[in-house]
Amino acid sequence: MTEELINVSDLNQYSYCPRRYWYLHFFDTQGDNYERTEGTSLHDSKSERGGWVDELYLEDENLGLKGRIDILELHDDLIPIERKRAEGGDYYWSDELQLAGYCLLLESHLGEPVREGAIYLYETDQRMHVRITEDHRDAVRERVEEMRSMSPDDVPSITDNPQKCTACSVRTYCLPKETLELEPGRMPSPEWEEYV
Repeated sequence: MTEELINVSDLNQYSYCPRRYWYLHFFDTQGDNYERTEGTSLHDSKSERGGWVDELYLEDENLGLKGRIDILELHDDLIPIERKRAEGGDYYWSDELQLAGYCLLLESHLGEPVREGAIYLYETDQRMHVRITEDHRDAVRERVEEMRSMSPDDVPSITDNPQKCTACSVRTYCLPKETLELEPGRMPSPEWEEYV
């Protein structure tokens, strides 16, 4: 029996917060929030131009991954491009891992290395090139293994960063502050009051 393939976009969810991914994966609690709604709208209204393949779907059982590359640029080198909202013009390690996952899928499909991808930031209209390193590759493989080993009975810990909870679409299910208040010997720090 083939193990379930991990969606590459879930590498980002898991890296952001394993508890968030746990709710999304086992209880389908995606919900809607501003960032998700805006992201869908931006994807739907993307510009079209030559030299691109939009929404290329790939999967690989050996990697344990499946996913849809936002844009594959078809010029000198094939460059997978991931679109991100990225407030303030920043992207995160979790975004790089997602991009690395797409690069691994693409190189498996092509049979040749894909050493670079790009993150396109909507808010600043910037394209940031990311060199895909062995650290990226190892981290993707580790995350896939961790995600596959999760079970519905083993709830991940709440993040230590309450700022992540502010705009999280599973916040109403997770109830981080309330859960911390109920856990023996673990009270939420004062910074939780500001964010949650």
